[in-house]
Amino acid sequence: MATVLEYKCPCCGGVIEFDSASQQMKCPYCDTTFDAETLKSYDDVLSQEQEDEMTWETAAGSEWQEGETDGMAVYVCESCGGEIIAETTTGATKCPYCDNPVIMTRQFAGDLRPDYVIPFKLDKKAAKAAMNAHLQGKRLLPKVFKDENHIDEIKGVYVPFWLFDADADANIRYKATKLRAWSDSNYDYTETSYFAIHRAGNIGFERVPVDGSTQMPDDLMESIEPFDFSDAVDFQTAYLSGYLADRYDVTSEESIQRANQRIKTSAEQAFAATVVGYTTVTPESTNVRLSNGKAKYALYPVWLLNTSWNGEKYIFAMNGQTGKFVGNLPLDKGAYWKWFGGLASICSVVAFAIMFIWWLI
Repeated sequence: MATVLEYKCPCCGGVIEFDSASQQMKCPYCDTTFDAETLKSYDDVLSQEQEDEMTWETAAGSEWQEGETDGMAVYVCESCGGEIIAETTTGATKCPYCDNPVIMTRQFAGDLRPDYVIPFKLDKKAAKAAMNAHLQGKRLLPKVFKDENHIDEIKGVYVPFWLFDADADANIRYKATKLRAWSDSNYDYTETSYFAIHRAGNIGFERVPVDGSTQMPDDLMESIEPFDFSDAVDFQTAYLSGYLADRYDVTSEESIQRANQRIKTSAEQAFAATVVGYTTVTPESTNVRLSNGKAKYALYPVWLLNTSWNGEKYIFAMNGQTGKFVGNLPLDKGAYWKWFGGLASICSVVAFAIMFIWWLI
């Protein structure tokens, strides 16, 4: 039985054929030509590609020592289901995620003990100042967000994070183009040259953070990064005094997918930065193989403010170590339409003035 060998065009994906007139391989769909040696090299690269390989050792955290959790309790929010760890002496408090009252339902037990904690460096006063600065100049902001009563309810929360270390071997293939344009007295010409680019190498990753709480949006926590791990210390319950601590409900194993995504994206960005001098660059394939993958468990300091507007909930967060503040703001539609109407009036006056001057000229 005869075997038919097909080469796919790197430019359009069509099947390439040998063109006897040019003595080269030619794509009948996009008319791109290739010499046989170039196609063989390209085919060799494709044959060496592998699937992603990402395995981890996820024995993060440790067992609590006897008596270490005696002064701690779990407060459960019956509205959103959030579980907060605090001292048993903590009085009535509110959920930092939905602002509803929470009640203590059981003694703290069963969870892993964190390996590290980054203590709070900034106090509530700094968080209030950051919130006020965040609201400055926002004309279309609903009045409720400027209410001091809401600002006073900023809460310091230790958020659980799984920290992933790994060495990544990456192989990435790109399709790139260079355009050259020129003209003569009759025509404009554009020449497109296509390039197959390969990058490979090893990158080490340390403490890639993934938050271990379903109540805490990943994008919000990633927005207040980075945390400076040089301030981290071995965990002691004393650091929880005066603050709340979120109780993790996403295990290290369940966080692997997010860690893999962050590592793969970071590796792709690092390699892409080395591909320069081309008009366009398009990644065609990426494979990442991890080794020495390990995870640790840490608590990171975050100031949280939760409030609502027209049935929508808004969470604001400040890095309790660096002061970086983030959070989306709602739009007061009444104020918006007043502003828009005023802007439209100004634009109409300007347009009328321009037309009047044009008519005079």
